[in-house]
Parts: sequence; C-alpha cells; structure tokens
Amino acid sequence: MTSIPASDMPVPALEMSDLVLELGDGDGRVRVLDSVSLRVEAGEFTAIVGPSGSGKSSLLAVAGLLAKPTSGVVRVHGTDVVGLGKGAAARFRLANIGFVFQSANLIPALTAADQLRLAGRLAGNRTVDPKSLLEAVSMSQRASHRPGRLSGGERQRVGIARALVNRPSLLLVDEPTAALDRRRSYEVVSLLADQARESGAAVVMVTHDRDVLTQCDRVLEMSDGRLAEVGVPA
Repeated sequence: MTSIPASDMPVPALEMSDLVLELGDGDGRVRVLDSVSLRVEAGEFTAIVGPSGSGKSSLLAVAGLLAKPTSGVVRVHGTDVVGLGKGAAARFRLANIGFVFQSANLIPALTAADQLRLAGRLAGNRTVDPKSLLEAVSMSQRASHRPGRLSGGERQRVGIARALVNRPSLLLVDEPTAALDRRRSYEVVSLLADQARESGAAVVMVTHDRDVLTQCDRVLEMSDGRLAEVGVPA
C-alpha cells in the first residue's frame, strides 16, 4: 500500500488534540473537558450525545472560539485557533464558523430575509442573497415573515440559513430539536445532513434526541468530560 504524503492529506475541518478545559478556582475547580481528541472531516455530520453536564456544550464553545481551553490544540481548517487574540478570534469565527442555536435566536423585529442580511453585514459581507439561502432551506415563501409568524421548525430553518451566510467550513449545532415534535425534528436534522453533503461543511451537533441519529455519519458520546466513539448509526 502506498502511503499518502502528509502534505497531500486532506485538512480536517475541526481537529482537537488532548483538549482540557477547567473552570472555577481553588477547591472548586472542575475539569469540564478531560483530554478530548476529535477530528471531523469536511462534509462529515457528527453527533455528540450524553447527559446534561457531561461537557457537550463546553466542547462546542471551545470549537467555536467562545471559550479558551486550559491546554491542548484546536485547529479549524488547519488554523491553530487557541492562540488567537479576542479580535482575531471574532473575525475568524465570523468568516469560518456557523452556529445554530436551540431556540434559533432570531431578532423579533426582522423578517427572515433581513435576519440573513444583518448576519452578512456583521461579517462584512454585503452581497448576501437571502432568496437563494432561504430556498436552500425551503423557506423562500416565508422571506417576508417575522419570527412571530413562523413555526418552531420554520424558525430553525431560518437559523440554519443564517448560519450558512458566510459559507462556513464548520457548522456547530446545539440541541436543534429540543423544542420540536418528532416530524419537525427529523426535517431539521435531515436539512443539516443535506447541507453537510452539498456545501462540504463539517457539522457537529450536540443532541439529546437519539431518534435523529440515523441521519448522522458518526455518533460520539460525552461522559464526565471524556469523549468516546459510539459508531455509525444503523
């Protein structure tokens, strides 16, 4: 077998090595992430499950440059992001990482299209095409609607479109189905899987909903700050 030179190996969208995150001081110091290593390839849809308080959201926060680890390496598309200053981290995050939150976090006064335009402006991108982004999540017919006129599933779809405004290489998703019924949960996660395949973005989703795991490429489980591979869903 011929080995592939290191320089020709594909660069992972997310790479974490021996990651440790400790919070608190003195006797109250807690190790939230304990020697976590994770590699997620471009176009791969990875789910992380585990009980509340196991470290799942902390892992997303470190991956999204919202928290600095105590030690370890974090690379996003080949860039070592641990040493970035606050301003550089914010710019890198806007350009390369998309977030989908549990409650969608839409601005009540803005239409679906304006949510996307604002996200683009904040990142210095004034050429955002809301129509094509909303079409990608089957929401073009709701472009002029404000969040109060959208269902929970529709708000999540707009949230996904907003996360895709800058074509991120990494999409971080925190409990996207927590407030949805089974049908809408399946639709939202199916949409995330489609985006991973079509855009090539790596998707890392934290979830308690084991019913949607069959749509993921990999499933990992977090327990007491440690991460273990569960396998590929049947």
